[in-house]
Amino acid sequence: MPTIPEKPALEGLEQKWTTRWQDDKTYAFDRARPRDEVYAIDTPPPTVSGSLHVGHVFSYTHTDIVARFQRMRGRSVFYPMGWDDNGLPTERRVQNYYGVRCDPSLPYDPAFRPPPKPEKKAISISRPNFVALCAELTTEDEKVFEDLWRRLGVSVDWSLTYATISKSSQRVSQLAFLRLLNRQLAYQLEAPTLWDVDFRTAVAQAELEDREQPGAYHKIRFVMGDGAIEIDTTRPELIPSCVALVAHPDDERYKPLFGTHVLTPLFK
Repeated sequence: MPTIPEKPALEGLEQKWTTRWQDDKTYAFDRARPRDEVYAIDTPPPTVSGSLHVGHVFSYTHTDIVARFQRMRGRSVFYPMGWDDNGLPTERRVQNYYGVRCDPSLPYDPAFRPPPKPEKKAISISRPNFVALCAELTTEDEKVFEDLWRRLGVSVDWSLTYATISKSSQRVSQLAFLRLLNRQLAYQLEAPTLWDVDFRTAVAQAELEDREQPGAYHKIRFVMGDGAIEIDTTRPELIPSCVALVAHPDDERYKPLFGTHVLTPLFK
């Protein structure tokens, strides 16, 4: 009778089974199946902006459980893997990795090669050179990402892999926007936006990280008639968008002012 080893022999198991699944097309999506037998999973692709960590693994575990459950129910699961390599995180990754900064005023240098190690002072390079570095570094990062996901056994169909920076992804995105435009679901609007002072571009809420900072109250005078009223605020930078002053309706000090008008200090 064979004895049970004290420790399991795990060496080579990951490579063995990932190769087996790939050869047998265990997780391949069957396009011939009717629509009601298909379960599609469109997960947000991970950002290619550094090393993977346990948070990535944890978040994709949930989706993989759903994919495996649907296969057990007999459905053909459309489960691709994508790489989000088109955006500010990628630019920041390239800046820090190579020690470069994009300067659109500079001409393209076909002989440029990044330094072996980033220097203390960033090197200014042209936009085409910077874009080339983005493509080069993200390609290498994606190889590392894919190797880890494969070894983890995530049950995606690797033949459906895509990258957000690819021409096909750009075309799909543009066509989707045109459809929204034709349906009158896309519009222009003047509104406050989040602005990155380093990249000089608008940023999405998802790009922000909340950090506590010490603050202070500022007294701001609003002129009204032959007098003025002071308010306290911790956000004086928002004064340009101020459209009203608010007070408690039962506060006797301000009841006579309700319904009147004041001048914003910046526009006096």
